[in-house]
Amino acid sequence: MTTTPIDPATAPDPVFTLHRGGSPLVISMPHCGTGLLPDMAARLTDAARALPDTDWHIPLLYDFAHRFDATIIAARLSRYVIDLNRPSSGESLYPGQATTGLCPTTLFDGAPIYLAGDEPDDAEIAGRVTTCWQPYHDALAAELARVRETHGRALLWDAHSIRGTVPRLFDGRLPDLNLGTARGTSLDPARRKRVAATLDAAAGAAGFTAVTDGRFVGGHITRHYGRPAEGVEAVQMELVQATYMDEDGPPFGFRPDRAVRIRPVLDAVMAAFQD
Repeated sequence: MTTTPIDPATAPDPVFTLHRGGSPLVISMPHCGTGLLPDMAARLTDAARALPDTDWHIPLLYDFAHRFDATIIAARLSRYVIDLNRPSSGESLYPGQATTGLCPTTLFDGAPIYLAGDEPDDAEIAGRVTTCWQPYHDALAAELARVRETHGRALLWDAHSIRGTVPRLFDGRLPDLNLGTARGTSLDPARRKRVAATLDAAAGAAGFTAVTDGRFVGGHITRHYGRPAEGVEAVQMELVQATYMDEDGPPFGFRPDRAVRIRPVLDAVMAAFQD
């Protein structure tokens, strides 16, 4: 199966797309969506309407995952509608650090997402949790349960990307590949050691930088679902977008010449994770 960028106007489900595979691997793509709720665009600033904080082209980048017979669930709605990688309570995942919320009101650079007075109130946020956040997580939990029942375990890969430099969120420039394992709690120690070693070797051989449990240790999806004792292991992969696309501004174009270099690294790490 080859995944492609999701068109909110034509995909059959308003919240996510789902491809069921036959292996233990489940790939979640919670921030690749570009859809907005009805009339929402008129409430956004000009900068926000360009959706600059999207995990652009992640389904296309991971089109190699068909060889793993993976289950793939991908968001259709923008993270500006609701952030599927945050707890529904809105609790901060990085206390004391700048971050974005469940229904964010600022861009990564701190500029407003909404026009003054058009921010969602508590009732609207609660409605988005019910209609947008919950269906994605219900489907993800169901797929993990199905896979675990079939194979005795489920392996969850949470796929993300971000600009390499976002001063408000982190100092300096990120490594090209950022593997998160909830500081080692979201997967078996032996699997973590194998995956981290493969990441270092594959990234280094290809001329990329990499880190495990650096600035990004995994968001809500990795931390909530990664329960090795219950048969579900999880990792988050946060890529610097310049490894596969033009990250500096619209139209945020996909770069096949760059993707061809990073895909084999992702493939090798994913194989080590599933091994």
